[in-house]
Amino acid sequence: MNGRTQHPDWIAAPGPDARCAIIAEIAQAHDGSLGTAHAMIDAAAEAGVDAVKFQTHIADAESTPGEPWRVRFSPQDETRYDYWKRMEFTPEQWAGLKRHAEERGLHFLSSPFSMEAVELLRAIGGVAAWKMASGEITNWPMLRAMCADGRPVLLSTGMSDFDEIADTVALIQREDAPVCVMQCTSAYPTPPEQAGINVMTEYAARFGVAVGYSDHSATIFPGVIAAWEGAKVIEAHLTLSRRAFGPDVAASLTVEEMAELVRGVRHAEAMRANPVDKPALAEQMKPMRAIFMKSLMLKRDMKAGETITEEVLTARKPGGGISAREHERVLGRRLARDVPALTPLQEEDLA
Repeated sequence: MNGRTQHPDWIAAPGPDARCAIIAEIAQAHDGSLGTAHAMIDAAAEAGVDAVKFQTHIADAESTPGEPWRVRFSPQDETRYDYWKRMEFTPEQWAGLKRHAEERGLHFLSSPFSMEAVELLRAIGGVAAWKMASGEITNWPMLRAMCADGRPVLLSTGMSDFDEIADTVALIQREDAPVCVMQCTSAYPTPPEQAGINVMTEYAARFGVAVGYSDHSATIFPGVIAAWEGAKVIEAHLTLSRRAFGPDVAASLTVEEMAELVRGVRHAEAMRANPVDKPALAEQMKPMRAIFMKSLMLKRDMKAGETITEEVLTARKPGGGISAREHERVLGRRLARDVPALTPLQEEDLA
């Protein structure tokens, strides 16, 4: 797995310096094409993420022909049910996607939307963690089934209030499964005013569990900020192109942007893990002071006994002499010896 841990507890690793897991959410971006799904696994691996996540839909188990469209985006599907039907893969195809992800050093995840989907995913060897979509948070029978193998549950919360989330977290804990509560805003794309990083930190305070951020902003900024604020998991949608077809493109990152998110999160982690000792840093910077800071100097040659006036005093590089901040103290002083022009004044130059 290219050095990444294969133990499922990577999701809920404790401690403020734990490495943040970054998930590329492929979801429905493959538009029912198995080849595209495999291509997106390769793209996610190239971006440097830790995991890929799909959605496992079985139309007959989760939907009806009367399900309304969120956005009527598909000209080839008469109903939302028809769309879910077109998004289905066979168990063998799902097993191939899982195998491909793991061969590329990625954890494989997929959100189930029915008990049958849970059983399918478990039958192909399971997932590194279960992802509970925001719209499934009240589907407690399915949640209990997900918790049965003790793998971590990533709980999206985009449509729920604190009470509903608290009840669901308590259920997962009673089922003895690790949980990571994911702040999520169900707006596609999510404007910065609705990002809710503060909600993620509130989850940590309220529930005392690992927290994460599921992003729909189509930018890298919320993910990087969430990492700084202690997210253990960051999820962002992936698209191969802004010109691609599908309902999530407007809320997705391109492959290049996903790579930049990874770089930004790792940068934030390095900063969090290495707080700076300012006095020690200042000591290290002493050689730089002589290069960049300014010393008080005289504009002309002056003799011992002459008085330093505003007209002859200047501040120039290099440092190493009396600091320019001592300007007022030096004014009016007499020279103890001859001082050439444009040489840093020293304390022994003053009478």
